[in-house]
Amino acid sequence: MNPFYKNLSLWLVIILMMIMLYNIFNQPQYAEESIGYSEFLAMVDRDQVSNVTIQGNDLLVVTPTNQRFKVYAPDDTELIPMLRTKGVAIKARPPAESPWFLTVLVSWLPMLLLIGVWIFFMRQMQGGGGKAMSFGKSKARLMDENTTRVTFVDVAGVEEAKEELEEIVDFLKDPKKFTRLGGRIPKGVLLTGSPGTGKTLLARAVAGEAGVPFFSISGSDFVEMFVGVGASRVRDLFNQGKKNAPCIIFIDEIDAVGRQRGAGLGGGHDEREQTLNQMLVEMDGFESNEGVILIAATNRPDVLDPALLRPGRFDRQVVVPLPDIAGREAILRVHMKKSPIGKDVNIKVLAKGTPGFSGADLENMVNEAALIAAKRDKDFLDMKDFEDAKDKVYMGLERKSNVMSEEEKKVTAYHEAGHALVARLLPFTDPVNKITIIPRGRAAGITWFLPDESVFRYKDQLISGLSVAFGGRAAEEIIFKRISTGASNDIKQATDVAQRMVRSWGMSDDLGPISYAKGDEQIFLGRDIGQNRDYSDETARKIDYEISSLIHNAYQNALEVLKDNLEILHKLSAMLLDKETVSGKELDDLILTIRPDIIFPSHLPEMDEDDNLYDAPERKGPENYTGQGKDGISPDSGDENQDDKQDGNDSPEPEEPGQQEEDRDKKQDDDTRS
Repeated sequence: MNPFYKNLSLWLVIILMMIMLYNIFNQPQYAEESIGYSEFLAMVDRDQVSNVTIQGNDLLVVTPTNQRFKVYAPDDTELIPMLRTKGVAIKARPPAESPWFLTVLVSWLPMLLLIGVWIFFMRQMQGGGGKAMSFGKSKARLMDENTTRVTFVDVAGVEEAKEELEEIVDFLKDPKKFTRLGGRIPKGVLLTGSPGTGKTLLARAVAGEAGVPFFSISGSDFVEMFVGVGASRVRDLFNQGKKNAPCIIFIDEIDAVGRQRGAGLGGGHDEREQTLNQMLVEMDGFESNEGVILIAATNRPDVLDPALLRPGRFDRQVVVPLPDIAGREAILRVHMKKSPIGKDVNIKVLAKGTPGFSGADLENMVNEAALIAAKRDKDFLDMKDFEDAKDKVYMGLERKSNVMSEEEKKVTAYHEAGHALVARLLPFTDPVNKITIIPRGRAAGITWFLPDESVFRYKDQLISGLSVAFGGRAAEEIIFKRISTGASNDIKQATDVAQRMVRSWGMSDDLGPISYAKGDEQIFLGRDIGQNRDYSDETARKIDYEISSLIHNAYQNALEVLKDNLEILHKLSAMLLDKETVSGKELDDLILTIRPDIIFPSHLPEMDEDDNLYDAPERKGPENYTGQGKDGISPDSGDENQDDKQDGNDSPEPEEPGQQEEDRDKKQDDDTRS
């Protein structure tokens, strides 16, 4: 649109300001005092008037002392003769007239205002999203190479997903390379993965590399307060895509509009379903959308409608996982380019010590390290800055205001020492990275591990991990003869792992490789509300017994390890109270000082031809004690920590059912199966 009309109101304001300035500067240099006509006549009689200037009905009176007065005079025929008689000098001027442009402006101002209002409403009705009468217009933002500076060089740690999207870009740049063999360009790519893994970053990299129009919109932008707006915006979005084909349309958080239809207890959401139906038609309906590629991102693929996920709409579903060690190392290198790094920084150690961190977490960690180094007036970032930043990102700020008593520090030191010592002396556990009793967030202390990120977790590892989880509680019982609530999260996570070992992974010798796990679908996704248990009450009792046995044996195993190494436990706790943080190497040196003949056990199970992995002695431990959280608990397994309140009473060892009960139970199970 013409800039003049676009800024019509601004031009009108400028014109009015010019007129006001003209009137101000066009005023007479002297401001005259107004007097009455009778007073003026009296002054003439007293010979106090030297000259008079007549301009219409206005008189400008000047006295012999050069005083000036303004007088409004009626039509008086005797005024001129009287002034001549008194010898007053008379001047005459024509009446003042308004400037011609002021006359024109006053005449045309109402019409100009009407025209301006009409233009304003027409622009609002025909304009883009967010303006009156334009709710049906798409809010998609068109991005070009100048808008987006991100390229695939800036993306690391998700090589498989990057390769998939690089292929899309190659297809757009050279379609003949693929179509000559009968291939067709994918219509849609769905990026799924946990928050912070880089889904949106990948889309921004595509925008920077594609060299074609790139439309970006959020899933929530389709829904508005008026019915029918969502479907209209979908149509408008794809119409824009067809006009600019070949192009890419990116929908972020598509689960906001693509949820499964008919889901929920209260019936379907008609407006959202109407929007989804229109999107399904546009993606693969009767009309062809050749050259329009749809890329969508979500961290909730389980709630999407199945019709949206079928080939022909989203031909490819690319999982963007949490980065592994190599991926985290590559991501750290990308983010460290912006900062001066000290020679003592070991990126491999940082990558190994941050399991479960997403790309966003790693970026935040590097940024926090830079801020910490700046506060310390350093010229570069060293390893201590990164270690402190890692603790801050994962556990939160150091609680300097919450000063623990000496008794609380002692309990925390023995608790963390128990975890670390059991983990170091039992086989099939992860290496200890560091132990600290510095309170951060809601945790009073933490034991970090360096896990081996293998695909599988074996039974031996899980059993040892259960014992590691109970190492803190066992140390409290041995040293203080009482237990605290500090192990609440340990108990919760160990119980969860033991339940999955028995119910999901078939690791119970008595129950065998049978899954007793319930479905975890949510009723709000349109699944059935009722859940029927497909096993008998007696089987449920056996499941509970197996879980209790695993937990009890793991706790007893932790007690035995700590009782056999009390001297190491005492000295490690004293070292923690003195230094507050102990590294894994310092722990090994302490153990070797007291027991120089010790041979540290292997961290991973080794499989020999004549060795049965499951014949190993029972050692317990939670599945996810991967150094990611307190006492080795993974962050995605719960938010609770050492400060959580929970009853700390021990559960008695479950008693083996009697033989008569077993026979009766077997008969009941046989009847149930028949």
